[in-house]
Amino acid sequence: MQAASYNYPTRMIFGPGSRAQLGALLKAEGKRRPLIVTDRGIAGLPFVAEMVDTLKSEGLEAAVYSEIQGNPDKPQVTQGVDAFRAHQADSFIILGGGAALDVGKVIALMINHPGDVFDYEDGNPDVPPVDKEIPFNICVPTTAGTGSEVGRSSVISDEKHVKRIIFDARMMPPLVVADPELTVGLPAGVTAATGVDALSHSVEAFLAKGYHPMADGIALEGIRLVKENLATAVKEPTNIVARGNMLMASSMGATAFQKGLGVTHSCAHALSAVCDLHHGTAIALMLPACMRFNAVALPERMVRLQAAVDTTMAFDVWLEQFNAELGLPSGLAAVGVKEEHLAALVEIAVKDVCHSCNERAVSAEDFEALFREAL
Repeated sequence: MQAASYNYPTRMIFGPGSRAQLGALLKAEGKRRPLIVTDRGIAGLPFVAEMVDTLKSEGLEAAVYSEIQGNPDKPQVTQGVDAFRAHQADSFIILGGGAALDVGKVIALMINHPGDVFDYEDGNPDVPPVDKEIPFNICVPTTAGTGSEVGRSSVISDEKHVKRIIFDARMMPPLVVADPELTVGLPAGVTAATGVDALSHSVEAFLAKGYHPMADGIALEGIRLVKENLATAVKEPTNIVARGNMLMASSMGATAFQKGLGVTHSCAHALSAVCDLHHGTAIALMLPACMRFNAVALPERMVRLQAAVDTTMAFDVWLEQFNAELGLPSGLAAVGVKEEHLAALVEIAVKDVCHSCNERAVSAEDFEALFREAL
């Protein structure tokens, strides 16, 4: 697989083994004391110790903050701010999947900005200005799903487990090192679920309200890459070409969804909050029903989605078959969601901001019907 470096939507260095450049990249910015932000599961993997040792051999003093687990929340952010200050750090390496990337970006925001994390929530009419330095950070994704490494926002849960979006354009990381070798150890189920999350970002961006042909073009190519590579990455976990293409599809989905997301993400956010369901799994289980819902309003767009995955079957049917090929569950009941959860799921989904970009308006009754259909 060919290595590449380009500047869209931020500076990106891509290729197998590209993590070896981290020390040189930090020193080029005059940095010497990075804090590696990652989650508990990744912190114990051999490549993290290797990364710390390599940085040390290059004259850098790295510390590791790894108190991230499950859905990102405010305490993980505040503890990370404390860790940065205790290390007297001057920069970040944000390493991991969506949770670590989201937490790391908000830690970086809060180092020099006052107030509470949720003061910076998207849509807050009294949001403080983001006008102070955000420490230099390099995002290093280890999953191909959220694309948070190229995002201007993070999702952080509050004390009620409601997901809230922290947003500012300056949160876009200045540098991404995308090394597909770091995704090789992902279990098949995680590879599948995160990959469908990447797919959903491109799909929902393509269907979102508004005129944005550049985002649409990126979305359609991202969809094609997922269709052609995700099953291979699941079945052949060491296939570095498929892994690399999925990393690119993930970044492309997150680039495209600056246009917006939709009803599927509102459903998935509710499922994570109420049932603690993995975000990618929730997306996969809701996506077919949500596409049937959207097909009523967007038949021409559905035809273009069919073309992107090279199928003559209805797009929602293709999604169901794709989920089955990936070994994902076939319904919400299979992952412990019950009818007794419906009221709480609907309450949270209605309040979620993502469906405001859905071309077809979604009522509380619509959400209940979608959850029931997906059971």
